[in-house]
Amino acid sequence: MDDNESSCSEVEEQKSSLPFLEEEAKEDKAGQLSNVEECWRESKAEEELTGGGKMGNKDTSEQVGDKRGSSMESLEQNLGDINNIHAMKHKDRICLLRLQRNLKELNDIARKKELEVQKHRDKLSTCQLRIKTLAKHLDYIGTEIEKEEEAGNVAALSCLWAVHRRLCAELKQEKDLELKIALTIKDNTLEMWHIETEQGKYETLHDRLKKDEEELKKKYQEQAEVRIWESKIAALQAERKQQPRVKKEKEAQKEYQEKHKKILEDAKRNREKAFCFLRKSMARIREKNAKEEVKTQEHMEKRIQAVLSLKTSLTSNREKLQALQAWNKAKALEAEKQELKMREAILAEGGNVAKEIFLHKQLLKHEEEKQAFREQQKSRKIEIVSQILREKASIHKQRKSQSCTKAIKGDCKPEDSFLWRMKTWQYIEKACKHSAGASAASSAGERNASVGEISAEILHNMLSESGEDEEDRDKVLVQPEFPGLWSQECDLHEIPQEETDLKQLAARVVKKGISQKKMEEFPTGIFHMQIVSCHEHKGCAFYSKPSCIHFKDFDVGRVYKEKIVLINASYSVNCCRLVGISEWLKDFISVHFDPPGKMSPGMSCEVVVTFKPMINETLEGEVLFMAQTSSFAVPLKCTAKRCILALDKELIDFGSHVVGETIAQTISLTNSGALGTRFRVQMSAGDSRTDRPTAESAPGRMVTQNLSDSVPEKEVRNSPVNSVAEMKEQIGSNHSEGMTYCAAQVEPQRTETSLSRSSTEHLGQDILNSRSDLDTDAAHNLVEFSPEETPVEIMLGKVTEGEIGPFSSVKLQILFVPAVPGDVRTEFVIVFDNLDCKPLCFSAIGVSMDMPVWVLNPNIDLKICMYDRLYQDCIVIQSRAKATLHLKFEICKELSKHMELLPKTGYIQPQASFIVQLKFLPRHSLPQDARSYFNEETRILEVPVTILTVDKATKVNITVHAIVTTSDLEISPAQINFGYCTIYEAVQANVVLTNKSILPQEFGFVGLPEFVEIQPNDGLGILLPLESLTLDIIFKANKAKDYSFELTCKSEINRQFKLSCKAVGVHPPLELSHSLVQFAATALNSVSTATLYVMNPHVSINHFTHTVPRIGNGEVVPVGPASFEFCVPEDCPVTITPSVGTVLPGKKSLIQVSFRPTLSDQLIREEAVWRLCRAAAAGAEIQKKKKDEKRGGKKLSVFITRQQSSRQLVRDGGSKHLSSPCSSEQPEPEELMHASEACVAAQAFLMRTSSGRFEKYIIPCFVASGQINEKGSENLSYSPYNTLYLELHCPAVAPSVVVTSNHGKNTVDFGDVAVGHRMMKRLTIQNISPKKLELEFSVLNPNGPFLLVKAFGMLEPSENKPLIISFCPKENKWSFEMLEIRAAKTNLTLSVTGRGVTPSIVCSVEEVLDMGYVIAKEKVTSTFKIQNTSMLTLRYSIQLDSLSPTRDKDRQRLPSFITSSLQRTELVGTQNYNGLSVFSIFPTEGEIVAGKSQDFIVTFSPDHESLYYSDCLKVVLFGKEIAHVIHLKGAARDHPVFVEGGVPLDVPIESLAVTPPLSSQGAPKEELQEPVKSILLALVYMDGESSPAPAVTELRIGAIRTARFAFKKPTEFAFHDLPLLQQKGFAVEPAQGTIEWGQVKRIRVSWVPPADFCDDDPPLVTALLALKGDVKESYQILFMTKIVSAYAPTE
Repeated sequence: MDDNESSCSEVEEQKSSLPFLEEEAKEDKAGQLSNVEECWRESKAEEELTGGGKMGNKDTSEQVGDKRGSSMESLEQNLGDINNIHAMKHKDRICLLRLQRNLKELNDIARKKELEVQKHRDKLSTCQLRIKTLAKHLDYIGTEIEKEEEAGNVAALSCLWAVHRRLCAELKQEKDLELKIALTIKDNTLEMWHIETEQGKYETLHDRLKKDEEELKKKYQEQAEVRIWESKIAALQAERKQQPRVKKEKEAQKEYQEKHKKILEDAKRNREKAFCFLRKSMARIREKNAKEEVKTQEHMEKRIQAVLSLKTSLTSNREKLQALQAWNKAKALEAEKQELKMREAILAEGGNVAKEIFLHKQLLKHEEEKQAFREQQKSRKIEIVSQILREKASIHKQRKSQSCTKAIKGDCKPEDSFLWRMKTWQYIEKACKHSAGASAASSAGERNASVGEISAEILHNMLSESGEDEEDRDKVLVQPEFPGLWSQECDLHEIPQEETDLKQLAARVVKKGISQKKMEEFPTGIFHMQIVSCHEHKGCAFYSKPSCIHFKDFDVGRVYKEKIVLINASYSVNCCRLVGISEWLKDFISVHFDPPGKMSPGMSCEVVVTFKPMINETLEGEVLFMAQTSSFAVPLKCTAKRCILALDKELIDFGSHVVGETIAQTISLTNSGALGTRFRVQMSAGDSRTDRPTAESAPGRMVTQNLSDSVPEKEVRNSPVNSVAEMKEQIGSNHSEGMTYCAAQVEPQRTETSLSRSSTEHLGQDILNSRSDLDTDAAHNLVEFSPEETPVEIMLGKVTEGEIGPFSSVKLQILFVPAVPGDVRTEFVIVFDNLDCKPLCFSAIGVSMDMPVWVLNPNIDLKICMYDRLYQDCIVIQSRAKATLHLKFEICKELSKHMELLPKTGYIQPQASFIVQLKFLPRHSLPQDARSYFNEETRILEVPVTILTVDKATKVNITVHAIVTTSDLEISPAQINFGYCTIYEAVQANVVLTNKSILPQEFGFVGLPEFVEIQPNDGLGILLPLESLTLDIIFKANKAKDYSFELTCKSEINRQFKLSCKAVGVHPPLELSHSLVQFAATALNSVSTATLYVMNPHVSINHFTHTVPRIGNGEVVPVGPASFEFCVPEDCPVTITPSVGTVLPGKKSLIQVSFRPTLSDQLIREEAVWRLCRAAAAGAEIQKKKKDEKRGGKKLSVFITRQQSSRQLVRDGGSKHLSSPCSSEQPEPEELMHASEACVAAQAFLMRTSSGRFEKYIIPCFVASGQINEKGSENLSYSPYNTLYLELHCPAVAPSVVVTSNHGKNTVDFGDVAVGHRMMKRLTIQNISPKKLELEFSVLNPNGPFLLVKAFGMLEPSENKPLIISFCPKENKWSFEMLEIRAAKTNLTLSVTGRGVTPSIVCSVEEVLDMGYVIAKEKVTSTFKIQNTSMLTLRYSIQLDSLSPTRDKDRQRLPSFITSSLQRTELVGTQNYNGLSVFSIFPTEGEIVAGKSQDFIVTFSPDHESLYYSDCLKVVLFGKEIAHVIHLKGAARDHPVFVEGGVPLDVPIESLAVTPPLSSQGAPKEELQEPVKSILLALVYMDGESSPAPAVTELRIGAIRTARFAFKKPTEFAFHDLPLLQQKGFAVEPAQGTIEWGQVKRIRVSWVPPADFCDDDPPLVTALLALKGDVKESYQILFMTKIVSAYAPTE
């Protein structure tokens, strides 16, 4: 609130200053607006002036322009001022917005509080009302209590007091709630008052806000007006700028129009001129285009012809190939068949099959070689003849060309026809080069007939021999390329079987004669034989679709059109033309056909046939065509409308019915033709026959055969009818085949029908005679009726005649009213007004029965019944009598205990029904009581029941059928002893439950105890008849005690069967956290792990508070440590760690179970043996074949199948199926090494072909009381009943991803790797599953040495991808990690191992290797040794700094002699001038095996004299680590003598300039022949010591041993000026001497300060050293001394 008040105070201060600002702003705005209005008026005046300025002078316009400019400037200034005012007011607007937001928030809070107060007030009112109602209710209860006290009703009083107490409690609660609500209302009202006060504070601000908003609106309006003014001013300026532009545009338009007129006139003139030239050029172009079109058409025709010829050649070649392939296949099949026949024949004769077949093959081969030789002779003959013909043709051509040249020379212009002829002959010769013989013969035949005849005869004689073979091939192999056009075989000249009448035959004969005449009329040379690839086309050249032109159901006077398609079915290009139609069809038929010209095979054309019927008759004929190969015809039919009538059935069987009933059935008459007719149904005279048996005869019925169409003619003529039953069967079979049809046909068909009728009448008489013979035996029982007394029992319905239209049907009703008992048969005939329609006949049969009482179901089947169960059924008895009948029901005495009929007697009313109840309760004594009616084997019971009519002495027999079975269920065994069972496991026993009944029975084990479970389906189910079901009784003890109980099995009829059980419960001292471990599906060579705990919960012996471990009711196990041991069986892919341990009371031990499925070694070895045997067998076969080829014979090869593999032979221990070499060399599986190539290949094959397996292991855990120590087990009490069991479910599946590299191993072993160095290994992973896999990789230890360098996410089926893993050890230790490659279902586990080894070497040279002095341009070598002291093979490389790639950059730095000696780091000194390295090392790189050493040879080969040859040699391991550094030094001299020692006076880097040596001033002149070199010897003397020692230094003088100076004198040396040296205190020993080659002489120089020595001026003495070797040399020795006090502080 304080923040709000402060903000409000600030706002109020701002608002207090607002009125003054607003007044100022208003004044400014008013002034600015007045200025704007003035400017607007001036601009308007200027517009008026500019409007009339066209007529005025220039001065006025300039004045107006100046005024307008000034007014515009002032207007812009005013607008800018207004914008500045608006910018100043932006802060005020922000304050106003904040105030509005605060006021809105206050209003919202006030509304919420009002709503809350209103809600609480409503709650308070409801609470007060409830209090009032409770008070009234209490008063009422009080009055009731008083009344009951007066009445003395104690029970009512207790109830009323309870209600009174409850009401008082509720009233108290409501009052408390009232107080709470009142308090909340007070709090809310206080808050409301605070909010109202706040709102009162802000009311003035709110009013000011409203005013400010109104002012803002006014400001916005003013701004809008200003913007309008601005837009108007801008428009005025735009108009002013646009006026000069309009003037310029008008002037430019006038100039453009003038120029355009001139251009148009010039264009007209040029167009007239160009038009003339264009006409001439267009005429030329048209002529040129016409010539080019002619040329292109000719070219296209040539190309089309070439394509067609190519197509024909392709088809012919294709047909040849197909024919050859088919011929080869047929030949191979025939050879196989012949070989099989030969084998069978030889085996039948008992001969040697292999020998005979071999001889037969040799004969066949000999014959084939003969045939090939003949064909080769033929081809050679053809080639010779063709060559002879070619030579003759070429000779003839040369002669012709010579004659032509002569003619050209004589006439100078040969005839055009002759030239064209020569060109055509040349073209023919070029085109026919591939068939040289035939082309040469044909071309020569044109010019020389004799040559053609001779060649034709020769070729005919040569090819006549192979004619038979070609004919055979033509029979089998000629097949069309497009089989669809020739697959439908149709002969248009065949007579169909339907038209067998004489008239149609005669018509066809006439047609054939006419077609033959027309064919004879054609010229004989018109048709050409069509031969393609040595096959002649036979058959019709064109195929028509449809094959027949048929005009059905035509009307006279109308016009019909039909379109057919003719398809070229020949082998090559063909054409056809219309010849005509049949003579008798020319008045009605017209054909429209446009010949398309030549048509390729498979192409088609259309023909339109028009039919105009004039007469209502059926017409037939042909449309004749002619092709190049032969003529063909398309049949044509015109059929008029006709009636096609048929019945759906020919026999109506009503069955057996009681006299007095009425039964109706229908028969359908169908017209499938286009012509209607009138019909009439009537009974045939004398066809109704009835047989009337007496009541004693059994009811039956006889059916005669339909004599019209049901029996074929052949059966009627050839086989007589033997019995009525056979006729019934024939009727039934013919009736099932379908409806019979009757159609109006021509006169020959009528004759056929008359013949068939006569034959059927003859057949009917035979049937009647046979029937009369059958009825002679019962003739005395027949009742004869006169024709007048015989009632009509089968009659027609209402419809007996009518009209049947086209394509319609009519239903006819036939009634059967039985009146007299017996069989009834009636024949009916349907007659039609159309004379072309034959009458249709059908029959109706029925049987009439007469019995006073009859039963609807005379056979009562009770089906399957059980003993001691009641079964009931009802027998319904019907009465035909017209009076009441007395009935009596009887059952045989044997079944009186088991079956009963109720009632025993009864009365049935006339033509009514009576129900009798049958009760059947079979007892177990039924087989003994009713032996004659009961079959014990089949358990079938048949009981006769008799119904007697007392008055008429008639009876009706009923048979009751039933199958009686037992309801027993058998349990075996009847007792189960589960034995000892721990409380952590379940013991299972199997019980067989058998259903002895032939009915299915439901069963269930009820009342099961908690510790028993029965499976399947919890002991409930259904047993089928005589079925046995094995049930699993699972016992799980919940306590350690002795168990004895019974299980009850109940059947569906509530029968009980008992099963007694015993068991002993055991509580072991230890328990497992999980007794079942289900591993996930694990791929081969992968690992799945699970963890569990072994717990010891036994902490107290008190069995009242804890469950104590014991066996049954035995003693309690004492509290203490318990030990366990898991016994994993051999060859089990499961590992348990730890497998042995001890668990203290109340503690638990962690157990890890690992499952790693692998392929067994035995299986891998067997597969490897089989592969080796197969390879050996294949090698033996190849060797046999080679031997057979050398000998020239072929032997039968033996194929060893996989069923005869060595895998079976190894298991069986024999070699029955293998050949002797394979069996003799066959290795045993135990002999093969697991790492051999055969085993690795076998393992890879089995991994890929593995189908997966599921194995279940039960691991026992033996438990003993006591503790296991390192020394052994002490005080262990063991019982086998305390054993725990761990069940493992181990599903192993085929891996989806395998390792194809590293012999398929899943282990990546890096071996020993140097610390700090990285080693990469590549593995190839392959997807062997049929699906695309998404792979994921487990994360390796980020701080570990292993790194997955290259991974991938997707693997296609059968795809290989590389996986790169690196190993960079940081410490000297072993490293091991597991990398999991996770696929969708399986994982691949890779074991990655490696050891980090710290590399260490020992070098024979520590820091410096001095090569000594060498003669320039000679070599010297030195060796040093490096030994590998680590356990790792080291890869080394030797590097020289002089050969470093950074050598050039290093040379750009300052020289090392400029810097101090402490800062010098460069070890590379003087190098050769020839660019070759001074020092060279061998070898430069290689490997040193662990524990071995390597010798290195260093060669020093300088090419000039220098004392500062040096280089740095580095031993680099693995290309990274510098293990050792050696400083190489050497010096070279041109002469063999050298002097060294002292302080160097020059720098180690050579100068590019050649400087002469410095000479000493004190040396004699005659000895200055050689250059003098200076050597400085510094001598430091220690003063102040008790026994002072002289300062000593030394010089070394040496002679280099070399072959060049081997035979020269030794080197001599001598010091000059020795007295001077001695005077100064110097002593040189020796002062002179000789040095042998290869030796070094040390010269000792000592100094003792003389008596006259002065410290201020130390002496610098020089002496000359002369050397005499191959040359004379001299050195200037500088002796410099220094005295140092022994007590002086050292730096």
